[in-house]
Amino acid sequence: MEPIQETHKASKFAPQDVISTMPDNVITSILHRLPLHDAVMTSILSRNWRFKWTMLSQLKFDVEFFMCLMNADGEINSHGKIISRLLLHLNGAVTKSVIIFTLLDVEDIHHLILFLSRKGIKDLTIKDWSKTQVKLPTHLFSCLELEHLNIVGSCFNPPPSFHGFPNLLSLELFSAQFGSSDLGEFLTRCPLLEILDLGYLSYTGSVKLVEIAKLQNLKILSLSLCHLEATTITSLCDVLELVGYLPKLQELGLDFQDYKLTEGHAKKKFPTAFPSVKALKFTRIGLGNGTMLSCALEMMRHLPNLQTLEITATPYVDDPVPISIPIPILDVEYNMMELRTVVFRNFKGSENEVYLIKYFLACSPSLKKIVVHHDWCLGPGEQLIFAKMLLKLHRASPVAEIDFN
Repeated sequence: MEPIQETHKASKFAPQDVISTMPDNVITSILHRLPLHDAVMTSILSRNWRFKWTMLSQLKFDVEFFMCLMNADGEINSHGKIISRLLLHLNGAVTKSVIIFTLLDVEDIHHLILFLSRKGIKDLTIKDWSKTQVKLPTHLFSCLELEHLNIVGSCFNPPPSFHGFPNLLSLELFSAQFGSSDLGEFLTRCPLLEILDLGYLSYTGSVKLVEIAKLQNLKILSLSLCHLEATTITSLCDVLELVGYLPKLQELGLDFQDYKLTEGHAKKKFPTAFPSVKALKFTRIGLGNGTMLSCALEMMRHLPNLQTLEITATPYVDDPVPISIPIPILDVEYNMMELRTVVFRNFKGSENEVYLIKYFLACSPSLKKIVVHHDWCLGPGEQLIFAKMLLKLHRASPVAEIDFN
């Protein structure tokens, strides 16, 4: 009898190499969810994955990325070279990028932005936490495909030849320094803007309300009142009139730092109601000024569909117990509001602050939650007194919760 020869046939139930057979769009989606250094390391998974990371179209040079480089070689000066080699391997367009300047020198920064300007960048975030802010290179202003631009820190100075970002949908400048250019003229050259945040911009010039009014597509607007032209004679009534020129506006944020409101302008009548605005944010507002507070309340009454309100009081560093000016409209009739959520920050339990909380609890039958973040200077005993005071206030809404922390 002849020995039986064994034959080995591939079973149709044998496991397949799923990783190597994934479509490119699935692979790219996976890579974009990984930290950049981990995405590059996927090259060791298999032969087919060796250069998959070169399809990346979103780059995030954040703190985690630079910490990984430091742990690998410890040479800070080599970071620019490593990034340059990485960029040279990329194949397609780079549509989104986050850059933190902390461990890059000026030459590396310019080279990186120049590269992105040639790669069709559409969504760019730049964060500069250094004491000496970096002046952004002119290459940035040649990125005409930009749709979203977020700059933290840095010096932002458009050149005279700049004609605008024709596709820009959102612009956020936080703690950035705007150069000698005309900010208002710059904004009018970005006609598609839907989100504009200039709340903490460093700018020595001024912006005319009529220039902002030209941005007909604005849905979210945040600005500092001190940047408006002739701030000493501009009233909140004028700002609210601006809303009338922005039919799509849904969220409005106003920073009151260095804003002066005279009693005469505080009495100026507000225009008609504006039903489109659903969210309102006041930052660094002096609640010890009864005139300012009364004017702010009057402004809110002309936003009948307001659902979200956030108020951050000016922190008093030198005088932790300011003298509150009495509110001149204590006997005003409560107007019902559609508020759902209210957030207060830096509150110390002053007479004006308690009145403000009392007012919104009493006139908001749809209120779900009111959050009060107390000021850091309050001791445990003061916090307890403040909390007990809040619990005694009448609530128009049977489901309203008070979160005190």
